[in-house]
Amino acid sequence: LPRPGYVPSEESRLLVLTELLERKAHSPFYQEGVSNALLKMAELGLTQAADVLLRNGANLNFEDPVTYYTALHIAVLRNQPDMVELLVRHGADINRRDRIHESSPLDLASEEPERLPCLQRLLDLGADVNAADKHGKTALLHALASSDGVQIHNTENIRLLLEGGADVKATTKDGDTVFTCIIFLLGETVGGDKEEAQMINRFCFQVTQLLLAHGADPSECPAHESLTHFCLKSFQVHFPLLRFLLESGAAYNCSLHGASCWSGFHVVFDRLCSHPGCAEDESHVDLLRKAETVLDLMVTNSPKLQLPGNFDIHPVGSLAEKIRALHSSLRQLESHPPPLKHLCRVHIRHYLQPWPVDAKVQALPLPDRLKWYLLSEHSSPVEADI
Repeated sequence: LPRPGYVPSEESRLLVLTELLERKAHSPFYQEGVSNALLKMAELGLTQAADVLLRNGANLNFEDPVTYYTALHIAVLRNQPDMVELLVRHGADINRRDRIHESSPLDLASEEPERLPCLQRLLDLGADVNAADKHGKTALLHALASSDGVQIHNTENIRLLLEGGADVKATTKDGDTVFTCIIFLLGETVGGDKEEAQMINRFCFQVTQLLLAHGADPSECPAHESLTHFCLKSFQVHFPLLRFLLESGAAYNCSLHGASCWSGFHVVFDRLCSHPGCAEDESHVDLLRKAETVLDLMVTNSPKLQLPGNFDIHPVGSLAEKIRALHSSLRQLESHPPPLKHLCRVHIRHYLQPWPVDAKVQALPLPDRLKWYLLSEHSSPVEADI
């Protein structure tokens, strides 16, 4: 008998396990028992014991009778990357979906920042980064939908998936895109807790940067799925993000059908004309100032102005004249060929993309007067806005 306080070594434990399996090999409950044991080893991350079980007949496809997860799903949920690799090396289907939620191991790994090691291991082992469930939801869309911007920040998961080739154009059968979650979260910030709103805004900004860097188009239709359109509608609230989008080259009209589908100019002036205000109303003055900045960004990033058809406005209130003057100046710009200096300005700003363009302009070895012209006329440091 072992002496009191004796702790058996891992080697001796494995030896005992092997002997036990050999003794029970002819039991009618052997297959179920050894496969159930594999689920527990996957949960605990005991790779050596799992290896013994697999070599003695444990079924890789055995499902937990309650959750219907396999050992591979459980290893991911418990963030056991070494166990994930062991199971895959033994032949586990790396892209297998569970019967209840239709989730693949990669989907589960993408949903929590704590599972980042498993996500990396699955990608290294060749998991299909663009595999979709019956609803069309990919791992990237899972990572986005699982993020709330406050407690769950899947920024690094999203980065890994994008670097692994995740398709930024993935769309579910319900029409959800990579921007659906961001639009929803930004909508939740209005009227909510200020500290939480700041966290959500920061998360959405970081994720949008990642998505645009990998080719996502925030200006595609339909309008309700367009991040650019959403930010234009609430430019006073989401001004920093909108500025980032425009300075990163996002189209201010529908990028698929042009101004006939939706136009940023229409959206901005509709917002201005729906806010009667008065000259002493600080919120309206701020609204007008930010509208001027947004319109200027549209102009400075466009070789040829694209105003929508039937671009008529009917402003009211004490600031109506200023709004009409703004509208008239755009009409004049559209009716004349763009001057050479404007084309040079647009070309240089495009060359300096992506954001922050103004910071790069300031670093150019040019006279201050030229820098001032290259800058967005009403701009202020974006970092301060964020």
